[in-house]
Amino acid sequence: MNKYFRMTTMAYLILLSAVLGAGLYAGIVVAPVTFHTDQWLGSDILTRFQEGQIMTENFLRLSYLVNVALIAVVLYEGYKFKKFERDNLTLVATFLVLATGLLFSQYYIPDILAMQLQGEQMTKSVAFINTHKGSEINFKIFSLALLVLIVQNMRKACK
Repeated sequence: MNKYFRMTTMAYLILLSAVLGAGLYAGIVVAPVTFHTDQWLGSDILTRFQEGQIMTENFLRLSYLVNVALIAVVLYEGYKFKKFERDNLTLVATFLVLATGLLFSQYYIPDILAMQLQGEQMTKSVAFINTHKGSEINFKIFSLALLVLIVQNMRKACK
């Protein structure tokens, strides 16, 4: 592996790890704090709808980072595929990262934003609840596939 490709691989792995870390942090730390503001502020200052709007803004900004990572995955994994440096697990993980990343940033986030613009009643509907649950499952698959992609590339880089 030449020097420049090794540096590119390191930057790629750092980017993927940062996206994974940001996603995990948003889901594990930011969401529970945001949705329990009454515990931290001592009273019900924000409604559940307002807390949801704050959380949506966090995930909207995370989707920008996800889109950057998707471009990097297409370029890096596409180059490796063209060089015949591929295996089935990496191909599946790449497909899952791309599919679920695009679903997250281009389908779920805009759909949730559109529903929130319709008001608080819409966010209590079955359609919103199902869309939100689907986005949670989608992001978990994205995170797992991203982890597999990181591990596979680390394994190959350390040979």
